[in-house]
Amino acid sequence: MQIAETVTFGGSGLDRHAALRHDAVGLAKALEHGSVLPIWRGKPMMTDHQPVWVEHDHPVLAIAAPPVFLGVDDGVPRFAADLSDWSPEAGADAPEAGFFDATVQRHPAMAGEAGFVELRGVFAQLTARDAELVATAKALVQWHRSHGFCSACGAPSEVAQGGWQRVCPACATQHFPRTDPVVIMLVTRGNSVLLGRSPGWPEGMFSLLAGFVEPGETIEAAVRREVLEETGVTCGAVSYLASQPWPFPASLMIGARTEATTAEIKVDPEELEQALWVTREELVTVFAGRHPLIRPARKGAIAHFILRHWLADRLD
Repeated sequence: MQIAETVTFGGSGLDRHAALRHDAVGLAKALEHGSVLPIWRGKPMMTDHQPVWVEHDHPVLAIAAPPVFLGVDDGVPRFAADLSDWSPEAGADAPEAGFFDATVQRHPAMAGEAGFVELRGVFAQLTARDAELVATAKALVQWHRSHGFCSACGAPSEVAQGGWQRVCPACATQHFPRTDPVVIMLVTRGNSVLLGRSPGWPEGMFSLLAGFVEPGETIEAAVRREVLEETGVTCGAVSYLASQPWPFPASLMIGARTEATTAEIKVDPEELEQALWVTREELVTVFAGRHPLIRPARKGAIAHFILRHWLADRLD
């Protein structure tokens, strides 16, 4: 798929400058001349659909965790810092649980409309470079927040290599940021595509089937297994389409294409609420917003990306 890297969060060509991660002195100098993206409980600071970058000594970072290094953006070193220990003032909107958090939290040290926002609500409006930076920042910051202790001995671990490693001072075990592989499948049968919806999704929203790759499993095997487990549909050959870093919290979505060899659907209610075959003609009305029952996957998600290009016959 020649246009694969145009998917959201991919293809901007960020210079991650891995050599600098090993240079403590160089990282300190880079931080002095670079900029930092504040992140609060997984929500990046944004304004007008753009990330807000501040200097390393800005008051908003007063109680932040040590910044992690993201890379060099057109000559500017970029970092991110976790502000999750900050508590909004009394009366501020509390984050909403569920599929999407529409609240915005504003820090008193920031002027104007800058605030911490749910990335799902803005990622489709970001430039390719901003999207890659924010996705990297969110995933890396969240990994540090959830992996503060050594999984080998249980002792508190320490940040190393500009945030791209944690080291246990007790047993010397090294830990690296994890990314969970997830297959997401364009399952077709003739002129139709198989769509499903999970419990708790917004009313009417359908998407491609997806699932985590298990240990000892190939991508191809994961595609066939997940489709069979969730819908009872069997599939044949599998081919790769595109991938997407997905920082919710830290997955790599691996887009694949497969042709179904059976049509009967038997939904596993523990996996899906509903699954159905949708023709190309129906999918056109879905994307146009005219279908009476089905809403498309969120714009910016790889499912939306793949389905749009399937409709336009641009998958090869």
